Amino acid sequence: MGFKAIIFDLDGVICFTDEYHYLAWKATADSIGVPFDRTVNNRLRGVSRMESLDIILEKCTHPLSITEKEVLADQKNRQYQDYLRRMTTDDLPTEVKETLDGLRQKGLRLAVGSSSKNTPLILHQIGLDGYFDAVADGNGVKRSKPAPDVFLLAAELLKIDPADCLVVEDAVSGAQAAHAAGMKAACVGDAAQNQAGDYNMGSIRELLELV
Repeated sequence: MGFKAIIFDLDGVICFTDEYHYLAWKATADSIGVPFDRTVNNRLRGVSRMESLDIILEKCTHPLSITEKEVLADQKNRQYQDYLRRMTTDDLPTEVKETLDGLRQKGLRLAVGSSSKNTPLILHQIGLDGYFDAVADGNGVKRSKPAPDVFLLAAELLKIDPADCLVVEDAVSGAQAAHAAGMKAACVGDAAQNQAGDYNMGSIRELLELV
């Protein structure tokens, strides 16, 4: 396919922290009496923390100030981080690590492109701290997916043209962000089921056949 670099979303691709997000958001929503379930939670895939909160607050019966929203977002993040600190290298699936190593052996550059500001913590916990050639995350961009910013930043850090980068995503918004960045998208999970990618895979291992 001629790709020079692969940029991976983190949550839902490299590792799986969906349940931690759900539990932390559920506790936050419960604290203000706002209904929250897994259907709403699914809308938060690939979306920034504050934008996720706005989605949850659609069912709030009274408006909240910016300060009140920030308090809630911080509350959610503290609970989420508590869960993340319990993660270990066992939370890095074997097929993911084998795929990453296989891609590296093919001479491809590897990067992370995630909206999460917790990316450094997660990578450290699962044993991938320092593994990637570049890490672009929510700490370096203001606009989250489907804006292309985080993927364009990853390409800039890699010093590789966006057109030579392949993005791996599990969220439809992530695939949209890849396309907005001028990149192809290889999708797994929810995004693959929705045929959002240029390549829709049943397993991340299929990357080794694509490149």
